[in-house]
Amino acid sequence: MPLPKAPTKRASRLEPTAYATTLTVSKPPAAAKPTARPAPAANEARPLSIVPTVARSPESTPARPTPATKAAGSRAAPVAGNKRGPAKARSVGNPKLFVLDTNVLMHDPMSLFRFEEHDVYLPMITLEELDGHKKGMTEVARNVRQVSRELDQLAASMKSSNLEEMAKGLPLDHTGHREAGGKLFFQTQLIDMPLPQGLPQGKADNQILGVVQALKRLDPKREVVLVSKDINMRIKARALGLPAEDYRNDKTLEDSDLLYTGVQQLPNDFWERHGKTMESWQQGGLTYYRISGPLVPTLLINEFVYLEAPGAAPLYAKVTEITGKTAVLRTVKDYGHQKHSVWGVASRNREQNFALNLLMDPEVDFITLTGTAGTGKTLMTLAAGLSQVLDERRYSEIIVTRVTVPVGEDIGFLPGTEEEKMGPWMGALDDNLEVLARGDSAAGEWGRAATNDIVRSKIKIKSLNFMRGRTFLNKYVIIDEAQNLTPKQMKTLITRAGPGTKIVCLGNLAQIDTPYLTEGSSGLTYAVDRFKGWAHSGHVTLARGERSRLADFASEVL
Repeated sequence: MPLPKAPTKRASRLEPTAYATTLTVSKPPAAAKPTARPAPAANEARPLSIVPTVARSPESTPARPTPATKAAGSRAAPVAGNKRGPAKARSVGNPKLFVLDTNVLMHDPMSLFRFEEHDVYLPMITLEELDGHKKGMTEVARNVRQVSRELDQLAASMKSSNLEEMAKGLPLDHTGHREAGGKLFFQTQLIDMPLPQGLPQGKADNQILGVVQALKRLDPKREVVLVSKDINMRIKARALGLPAEDYRNDKTLEDSDLLYTGVQQLPNDFWERHGKTMESWQQGGLTYYRISGPLVPTLLINEFVYLEAPGAAPLYAKVTEITGKTAVLRTVKDYGHQKHSVWGVASRNREQNFALNLLMDPEVDFITLTGTAGTGKTLMTLAAGLSQVLDERRYSEIIVTRVTVPVGEDIGFLPGTEEEKMGPWMGALDDNLEVLARGDSAAGEWGRAATNDIVRSKIKIKSLNFMRGRTFLNKYVIIDEAQNLTPKQMKTLITRAGPGTKIVCLGNLAQIDTPYLTEGSSGLTYAVDRFKGWAHSGHVTLARGERSRLADFASEVL
């Protein structure tokens, strides 16, 4: 850009031509060859990258993208039900068309808005099946009614009720869901697409397959994908040459092996690498270590660490504080010794000791314990609860609940009150109470009977069906078999906690009995992943069974 001429007299004003000169923008330089790039002038802006840019005049303003531009510049096509997350760079491909099966809407009522910029198609038979499941008080019926309300709001956002506007699609972001950039299409005309003769024409699943096949033939250039939670439905679709995917937005983790364990083994050279800058002190009979180094970014609050090196004293500690590049480790209490036993129960391995440290910590409000059968989850939780309710008077009572999903055939309706109906589901509770009552051998038969009556009076068994709207004050809540809960049910239970309440979730992710739930989409997995690192929560994965040698061997070989 040429500079104006300097004034000839002191304090004289510039000529009007000089102002015009300063507003003139120099022309962009010619495109340089890849081999030689001219050096920029002293007054020319230096480009930030090697990508050639086009200079714009000050008068020009960037044009607003048209709908066609937005569609062409959509994000990279995700898998069905891509996880929520930060917006990624948009690709240039056309958006996909996802045809939803009924079970997807029943499983997640907000699944309509989980496909980012891609479009969603609902066959008419899907709406018919939703209408057939809207009655009742089950979780499925509630989800169906929520889907119906969302569809009604989308339909109400139309300017007119003619068929032409409906055929153009309803923008999914009109109801406030800004993450959904696509449109919703309803089946507005009868599609006659013959399926192979082996498939009955009147079945709902086969009609949906026919719709997907017809959509692919009507628009061969667009990718049409069937999304279903039904494995057999996806198998039939692939057998017909139709793309089908599972709905994976509900999955917290794709692989359960990546789940947070709550326990981390320290490297063998831990003392050599962190000993020079380490600070240590003792307080309340426990030792504290303040460390700084490459290990700190991998730690989380209330995570347990251990170091078992040959020829050296073992270290068992818990992360109590993380500030910047430093972390504070506190040694844990040894509940393996009989004098530190909790209601007669002593830990038998490292993970059980970590779990008892969490259960007996009044600063930890939410605890999740996972592990295979026989690892002592229920026994330790009950023992810690009885000790804090009867001995320390920290909580007023113990509330035990679980989801009533049978392993085999259902035995029908059960008579009696709420606690009597829950009795057959609480066999594990009775077994563990028998073990805890048997520990006091010096009290005699009458003493054990009196202890049993006191213990039973402090334990209340509640059903999940009546938890909505309740608030637990100063309670010790145990949620057994939590792997069978959905994330929505888990949220409903955890939000019942009032002041002074501790919630403990127990479960084995390898034993899920609820339909359409997997290890990655279980409510227990969801809670472990969301609560990790919070200062008032903790998690431990129990690794070794301690029930009996027969049970341990059976769990390994069967």
